[in-house]
Amino acid sequence: MDPLGFTRHDHDQCRSHGLHSAEEVCARDGLSLTPQRRRVLEILLRQHRAMGAYDLMDVMREEGRAAQPPTVYRALDFLVSNGFAHKIERLNAFVACAHPGERHKPAFLLCRACGAVAEMPARAITDAVRAAAESLDFALERVVVEAEGLCPRCREAKPCG
Repeated sequence: MDPLGFTRHDHDQCRSHGLHSAEEVCARDGLSLTPQRRRVLEILLRQHRAMGAYDLMDVMREEGRAAQPPTVYRALDFLVSNGFAHKIERLNAFVACAHPGERHKPAFLLCRACGAVAEMPARAITDAVRAAAESLDFALERVVVEAEGLCPRCREAKPCG
């Protein structure tokens, strides 16, 4: 799994792949990708940054769509529970999955300046945490890895010193 978020890539292809993967998984698993769920996913894919539910509602209202908190939260719950989006705990926000359809446990790099989010593999990190927890006889239930800093673009824009 390659990290995605700070690298240059074709955003149209990224959006298309994300939607296509969601449609395939829904068809395969008998899930319903309703218009509301699809639109929320499309917005997350287009933005390439973490967005809160109210940010999503603002975009939808600008488009002339009715958007109420319960329906947006239900759409987000569906997207997260089926691996099409991830919740960024630190920000109480959501980001489209960079690798939909793949079973994985990601870690996130969060740019504190521009809000960009990169998804990266976390297996080595979570394995280390799991081993440490086991050595302490700790019953580990969940690991969330989120690191904050500056993305390459923001680092270049910020003078050193």
